[in-house]
Amino acid sequence: MDRPGAVAALRAALATFAGRYLAGGDSWAVALSGGPDSLALTAAAAGLRPTTALIVDHGLQAGSAQVAADARSRALELGCVEARVIPVTVGVRGGPEAAARTARYAALADARAGAPVLLGHTLDDQAETVLLGLGRGSGARSMAGMRPYDPPWCRPLLEIRRAATRDACTELGLTPWHDPHNDDARFTRVRLRTEVLPLLEDVLGGGVAQALSRTAIALRENAELIDDLAEQARPGATAGADAQALDAAALTALPGPVRRAVIRRWLLHGGGRGLTDLQIRAVERLVTAWRGQGGVAVGSDLRGERLFAVRGDGLLRLRREPV
Repeated sequence: MDRPGAVAALRAALATFAGRYLAGGDSWAVALSGGPDSLALTAAAAGLRPTTALIVDHGLQAGSAQVAADARSRALELGCVEARVIPVTVGVRGGPEAAARTARYAALADARAGAPVLLGHTLDDQAETVLLGLGRGSGARSMAGMRPYDPPWCRPLLEIRRAATRDACTELGLTPWHDPHNDDARFTRVRLRTEVLPLLEDVLGGGVAQALSRTAIALRENAELIDDLAEQARPGATAGADAQALDAAALTALPGPVRRAVIRRWLLHGGGRGLTDLQIRAVERLVTAWRGQGGVAVGSDLRGERLFAVRGDGLLRLRREPV
């Protein structure tokens, strides 16, 4: 029996995703850049439900406004009920890739009008994300990759190869936009895509991208279980000004993975951001290896202040200090 074409495979993946995560929904939005992944996804989405295309113009390249306008026209030709171009200003915090991503997600969140947003991330994107997490050494959670459904963000193509989206565009007679940044070796993800993964595929005999994707699924399932256990544990202080503190004795009694998950959730709730496994384990040592040491600085989104985890009177507390 012949294998289904690329368009049919994408439509089947999207229909399966919708049935699992978005049953009963009547419309959705899709993030459209004009590239093959998002263009193929837009074509599939518009054939299933009323679809609004959201086109973010980062303004980082000459002619970006025209690229966005072309994407808008293409979305309407594909049957989208609406297509909107959203210009954004990209900052510098975290480097160009992170800054563009931050601006893009903020714009999509503001423009979605309550609808779930379909994103064109593929299995290959997932494999790259796992490798990035591995290289950063931030623990299993950073290698768990992207969630298929992380409301309002929806990634129905995480089991579809990038080549299939290009093939789908060919089948549909669509000419996708090619982002020159995808060939720019200054970006880490580009080098992973063009150098590291092909080398791994060659050395290990193929199947690396699929194996990395399966690894992400396994690690994510483990992380979600540990998160559930951490939510049930809740070893906080009980009253007054210490209500947001953590009881060190109660933390000591928890298994290590659950204890670290509790600490991570506590730090995030208190303003921590960009947390690494090293930072979380350093805070954990205030519990498991307490010898009167000072506070532990952790990453945060605070402006003009630094965030520290400190221990005193048997409790972990968060302290803010001016920079």
